[in-house]
Amino acid sequence: MSGFRVFAPDPATLRWAQAAHRLALDLANDPAVRADNLRHGDTWFVGVDALPNAPDGSIAGVPLDGPWRGDIAPPDHWHRAQLSIVYPGYPGKDPSESDANHQFRINRHAAHVDGLLPEGPARRRFLREPHGFILGLPLNHADAAPLVVWPGSHRIMGDTLRRAIGDRDPGTVDLTDAYGAARRVVFDAIDPVQVLAEPGQATLLHRHLLHGVAPWAKGETAPPEGRMIAYFRPQISASAWLNG
Repeated sequence: MSGFRVFAPDPATLRWAQAAHRLALDLANDPAVRADNLRHGDTWFVGVDALPNAPDGSIAGVPLDGPWRGDIAPPDHWHRAQLSIVYPGYPGKDPSESDANHQFRINRHAAHVDGLLPEGPARRRFLREPHGFILGLPLNHADAAPLVVWPGSHRIMGDTLRRAIGDRDPGTVDLTDAYGAARRVVFDAIDPVQVLAEPGQATLLHRHLLHGVAPWAKGETAPPEGRMIAYFRPQISASAWLNG
């Protein structure tokens, strides 16, 4: 298994994406919302929980639906989706960002497994947001700054994290060293793949899959509002996250 799937265009998914896009344009143009969400030299609108979808996933009355539903266990309550927007020049450098972190974002596409959050001055990583899956829904036509995945990396990352945690409470274990070592194994063993999709399509990632975003390269294109993708990452129990 590759750990990810790109679904063919679907009319129901397209209707949702079109409705979300209309609201996304308003959010991205709101000065207060922009100020709260711009990162990396104003080249990334992070947009966590920004889209005002309903608990059933619908937005502006348009149902959240598509063939991807057959591959997931839908949550009882859909959280507000992330609105991720990338602009030309991504990734810029924030004043607080170290040179090493900035170069990792450029050279390794900020490769990460969602939910392992850095904490404290030492930035030690703990499982704080155990997501069941990652569902990406493109909101406009763009080939810029694409999603990048390391196919099959979910097996390496998952096996390493399970060994590191063992029988302990997953939320209490410092996973920094195991996580870093597993990423290095993935980088040595697996070539990254860029994933492009259009409105009406969907991308589904395994929760342990290593993924990131490629820099906006010369010649890549997107509409004036930037490259827009909505992401759902419903949370599950830590034990289910670890063992699935």
